Amino acid sequence: MSDEKLVGIVLVSHSAQVASSVAELALGLVGGGLPVPVAAAGGTEGGGLGTSAELVAAAAASVDRGAGVAVLADLGSAVLTVKALLAEGDELPDSAKLVDAPFVEGAVAAVVTAATGADLDAVVAAATEAYGYRKV
Repeated sequence: MSDEKLVGIVLVSHSAQVASSVAELALGLVGGGLPVPVAAAGGTEGGGLGTSAELVAAAAASVDRGAGVAVLADLGSAVLTVKALLAEGDELPDSAKLVDAPFVEGAVAAVVTAATGADLDAVVAAATEAYGYRKV
């Protein structure tokens, strides 16, 4: 399978550094998997803290390969921004889904699962299951 048919992943955070670091971590843990299209959409256009609808839409367009786009958001207005873009209906790819998952663990699970060539439903399920990861 080529990366043209892989699920794309968008990581939306209030911080550009957080979004790009989580993307780097998730991609680094893929190992020998397929090259998953991942984009970080963090902060504002000016580099400050916040969430930018324009950055989120551009990130989603950049990872859309026709297999779906899973969008993970960290909190608050990042989630609201994604929900607003989905409600508008023309800003994100038709196949884009907001994933209810913990940001770091969910991102890792989503990217690792996408790297196996899994479909969007499987990627979303893997990310969502990260809520159940126990640390003790």
